[in-house]
Amino acid sequence: MEGYFRNEQGLYLLLLISVSRTLCISINYAVPEEKKNGYLVANVLKDLKLGIGELSARRAQLVSQNSKQYFHLDTQSGNLLINDKIDREALCGQTEPCLLLLQIVLEDPLEFYSIDISIEDVNDHSPIFSKQKFDLEVPENVPRNMRFPLESAQDEDLGQNSIQNYTLSSNEHFKLGVENNTDGSIYVDLIVEKALDREKEPFFGLTLMAVDGGIPQRTGTVQINIKVLDINDNSPHFTQSEYKVRLKENSPRNTLVTKVEARDLDFGSNAQITYSFHRVPKKILNLFNLNEMTGEIIVLGEIDYEKETSYDMSIKATDDGGLSGQCKVSVEVEDVNDNAPEVSIISLKNIIPEDSPLEAVVALFSVRDKDSGDNGKTSCSVEMTLPFVLKATKNNFYQLVIQTPLDREKVSEYNVTITAIDRGSPRLTSTSIIHIQISDVNDNSPIFEKSLFEMKLQENNIPGLLIGSVHAIDLDTEQNGKVSYSVLPGNITANHAASYISINSETGNMYALRSLDYEQIKDFKITVRATDGGIPSLSSDAFVRVMVIDENDNPPFFLYPLQNSTFPCNELLPKMAEGGYLITKVVAVDGDSGQNSWLSYEILKATDPGLFSIGAQNGEVKTRRPLTERDSSKQRLVIVAKDNGVPPQTSTAMLNILLVDGFSDPYLKVVDVRQQDPEDEGTLTMYLVICLASVSFVFLLCIVSFVGIKMCKKDHGSSFIVAPPQFPPAIPENYTDSQSGSLSRNYQYDVCLTNGSLSSEFRFRRPLIPVFSVADPNLPVNHNNSSVSQDLPNCLDSSQSEVQVR
Repeated sequence: MEGYFRNEQGLYLLLLISVSRTLCISINYAVPEEKKNGYLVANVLKDLKLGIGELSARRAQLVSQNSKQYFHLDTQSGNLLINDKIDREALCGQTEPCLLLLQIVLEDPLEFYSIDISIEDVNDHSPIFSKQKFDLEVPENVPRNMRFPLESAQDEDLGQNSIQNYTLSSNEHFKLGVENNTDGSIYVDLIVEKALDREKEPFFGLTLMAVDGGIPQRTGTVQINIKVLDINDNSPHFTQSEYKVRLKENSPRNTLVTKVEARDLDFGSNAQITYSFHRVPKKILNLFNLNEMTGEIIVLGEIDYEKETSYDMSIKATDDGGLSGQCKVSVEVEDVNDNAPEVSIISLKNIIPEDSPLEAVVALFSVRDKDSGDNGKTSCSVEMTLPFVLKATKNNFYQLVIQTPLDREKVSEYNVTITAIDRGSPRLTSTSIIHIQISDVNDNSPIFEKSLFEMKLQENNIPGLLIGSVHAIDLDTEQNGKVSYSVLPGNITANHAASYISINSETGNMYALRSLDYEQIKDFKITVRATDGGIPSLSSDAFVRVMVIDENDNPPFFLYPLQNSTFPCNELLPKMAEGGYLITKVVAVDGDSGQNSWLSYEILKATDPGLFSIGAQNGEVKTRRPLTERDSSKQRLVIVAKDNGVPPQTSTAMLNILLVDGFSDPYLKVVDVRQQDPEDEGTLTMYLVICLASVSFVFLLCIVSFVGIKMCKKDHGSSFIVAPPQFPPAIPENYTDSQSGSLSRNYQYDVCLTNGSLSSEFRFRRPLIPVFSVADPNLPVNHNNSSVSQDLPNCLDSSQSEVQVR
């Protein structure tokens, strides 16, 4: 922008030289400094006598002699405006007047107009001192009216806006002297008006103010620091004649106790003070340390309230001039709760019986605390859950007494913790543990694990066999808890229990004294007593039920036909009977029980094996086929009864069958079949020889026939199998037939004959199966252990039969 203006100026100068007919008119304007941009200085149209728009038409240009364009000409309106803020002090300094030269150049015709603008000063600067503060040192003995020259302030403004006067802040000792120089400058001096005393006022802080004459008025200030120099005319003096300090005991080393302070009104070396102890005992020197420069007293040793409650010491302060002063320091030691209560046991019963009475004294002890005041007041307690309680007595003595009944079986010993606590802050506690053991008394009876014990014993056991054991617990200890066992007297089928069972008095093991028979005794109860060893002794009872387990020790016994009978048992079989004809029914019983008494029947031996069959479970003897003329009239069957025990036991019975044409034939008389046995055996032998001869000729055929016969036998045998009979293991005396599970006492046949080959109809009215007394001891048996008693059967006799023919 400046280059552009320079080119314009050069152009106009050339035009000025080349054109001789150029006009030059000068115009003067004044404008204050610091005006903002756009400030209107004047309208040049009136002064130039130009019309509106003429400046624009003649291409008017504003040319400045300065490098910076401070003004702007509006060619349309003719207004001369400030283009940039003007600072008179920066533009002209202290030169007066301050002018800016401008030219307005018009073309066609070419004309030049000079404009002189005077920049007017405004009060925009405050007086300024060269320093922010002035430091002066004045001895306290300086004479009055002594002058100290001060530096003047400077103000960049001119005339009335520059510095007009100086003022000094109010004080008693100094005043201000102002002189105006011929060149307009002002000189300022500081004058001592009143004598100084450093001990009273060692320092003065004054404010010097320069004031200009502008509107608004501006000022400038500077701080004058006056230091009064000292002379040694004062001795050290403590701020307090006596220092009273409270110090807590057990304060750690280097703890500040207090700080003494002495003041010397002098200054510098005259006021340099050192501190020292003055005439104090050695214990003070061991407990406290004094800093000779700062006067701080710190803890050096152990402060114990229980040893010393207060300390007094004298402190001396001395300056470098030899002057000194003294003070007294009193240190009162404050008690700190640093001692826990102490529990001292005086008497103690370590072992007490569980039946001790309430309020019985267990222990006596005392509690003490070395501290004082509330720190030394104590209280004592024990756990609330214990059966003990504390009772306070005089002089901090306590009794530990029994509060609730004791029970050794629940708690056998106690660790009683006695807690002592003081009332200090913070509170301190101490504990003492008392071990109390509860001794036993016999107050608990033995207790069995259960009230009824069940044990099982196999019959026919060996004597001395262990059956089982009983166990009782006694909560007492030692002799009071030692349990012994015994069997109480009792009746078992009119015999004492002691004859069957014995018990080990120490272990409770129970043994069988002799062999037992299930058929005689199935179970029994005995009473066992457990007794402790206390004095007096306590006892309790329990029942033991012994169940005898049956074993297969009784063979089956035939009720019909009766075993070991001296009379043969004969059955009549009509020759006209068809296959499946029911001849008779054999009945056997077993003295055992359960599956040991389940019986099955089979034919062990027969005169003609293919003629008869027997039901395996019901014992019914039937014909397999119709009778022929070749069949022997006298048949003998050997029937075996087998139980289901392990191992099984068997019994056999003999049955004679007589083939008759009719019941009126002479064959009804008693025939002794045993005398004809050799003849029947010879016939059977002949049949066997024939069979063997046939097998030898046709080996293969015999094998097939043999297999076929065997299969047929199995089929016939299975047709007679029914559900096995259930007989009771034993038949006691007082049992009835319905309870025994055997057949009824009466068994009879009703036979009806047609008008065919048989000539009549008959009926047997007498019982074919005899009635037995189950508990008859006179019945002969073939086993020693059998308990079944039966009556002797009556064999079929024609003379004793009652026949009714219709």
